[in-house]
Amino acid sequence: MNFFARWLARKRAQGGEPVYVSERHGVRSLHIGSDTVQSAMRIARPYDLELSYTRSMMAFLLFNERPRRVLMVGLGGGSLAKFVYHRMPWVSLEVVEVDPRVVAIARQYFHVPPDDDRFTVRIGDGAEHLSNPGTAADVIVIDGYDGEAQVETLCSGAFYEACLARLRARGVLVVNLWGSDRRFNEYVECVEATFPAGTLCLPAQRPGNIIALAFRDSPGNLLWDELGARARALEDQYGLEFGEFVRGLRRMNRCDAMRLYA
Repeated sequence: MNFFARWLARKRAQGGEPVYVSERHGVRSLHIGSDTVQSAMRIARPYDLELSYTRSMMAFLLFNERPRRVLMVGLGGGSLAKFVYHRMPWVSLEVVEVDPRVVAIARQYFHVPPDDDRFTVRIGDGAEHLSNPGTAADVIVIDGYDGEAQVETLCSGAFYEACLARLRARGVLVVNLWGSDRRFNEYVECVEATFPAGTLCLPAQRPGNIIALAFRDSPGNLLWDELGARARALEDQYGLEFGEFVRGLRRMNRCDAMRLYA
């Protein structure tokens, strides 16, 4: 059976990549420039995080559990934006998306809400937006891919420096990376060089995506007992697998029996 059992929308622009939506087994998916699933939503639970990498990106809460302002680059189907908007009502949320077709589809097919006093979607270039003066954020989330790879302007040293400058005290940068990318090590080293206070990598449950967490300031003494206690409390609050996130951090980063080293 063809994977794309039901097509809902196709949008093309002159010289641009196709943007389209498919649906199968109760899951609606967004595709940009290829058959790769960029975003997915279970129709019966539109505000949950269907893909494991989006859930892993919420691991920033282990280190900054009550951010007041979140800035996202890359809307896609809006999974992360919707989750933060609905589950964290104290957060002011700004999203920058370069492609107006993506915004239109996200709002028509993926339940992304209209702008209001705490949620804004801006159509524009994320790298340019971060390079200009703007309100500081507690968390910056980067999920910028075209049909084939990470957008070049969203993984440069200059871009990460702009992210660092935009973060508030104790701020966290969250970057979705693809582990099999031939430049993966280069990207991680670039983040580490820009964020000397500490960087951690977290593998998503489904192999492939790896989330980089970079800290504006030292995250402090990361004892496993304390991280475990935070994970249990966050699991109760959000229903995400924070305990598994802690175990993933242990597998991929420098640590010993007592603590994690960022």
